[in-house]
Amino acid sequence: MNKYGAEFFGTFWLVLGGCGSAVLASAFPGMGIGLLGVSLAFGLTVLTMAFAIGHISGCHLNPAVSIGLWAGGRFPASELLPYILAQVFGGIVAGAVLYIIASGQPGFELSSGFASNGYGDHSPGGYSLMAALVCEVVMTLMFLIVIMGATDARAPAGFAPIAIGLCLTLIHLISIPVTNTSVNPARSTGVAIYVGDWALAQLWLFWLAPIVGAILGASIYRFIGAEKPARQASLAVE
Repeated sequence: MNKYGAEFFGTFWLVLGGCGSAVLASAFPGMGIGLLGVSLAFGLTVLTMAFAIGHISGCHLNPAVSIGLWAGGRFPASELLPYILAQVFGGIVAGAVLYIIASGQPGFELSSGFASNGYGDHSPGGYSLMAALVCEVVMTLMFLIVIMGATDARAPAGFAPIAIGLCLTLIHLISIPVTNTSVNPARSTGVAIYVGDWALAQLWLFWLAPIVGAILGASIYRFIGAEKPARQASLAVE
């Protein structure tokens, strides 16, 4: 149960820190942190939690990451469901805490988006469904390649949290204008259920695309990262 608890609190921190920065601080009059600040906030949540709970649960914080690691041969199928449930529940509880805080400001309205992900009229930049689909698949694909590469036994030890956190920051810098950046079904669900309406209607994309991207990314890394078998001694002499 410690692993599931770690995933719950880790995902709670990711949604509260990342979405909280978008809802509470991104447009704060006179000192809003903007796109760069929100991107960095998401990266920092993963970086800090990777150091805090990586040794307990692996610090997935993301159903797509768990599924991708399973597809990459790094995670047992038997633990997929409890990990995903812990992650989604952590995201939903974080959304509730964020709602309590945000609704304390006069004039707050959930209709403003509450950091939900969307496409079409609900994309920050008005991007189409196809653009959102491709963006989320490719961003998650690259995220899994970085995760699997940084945590490979052959990679420099101790630097994986930094690489993964910076990768998530970069992903947000690229894709916030397109979908408000998901690459994480738990992050999307954690706020969408409070907005309801269009956010729930479009939530399917932010489960489908990250999972497809994660499986593709893990499969690609298994191919490019596979260790070549050692040559036989007789061939080496030749």
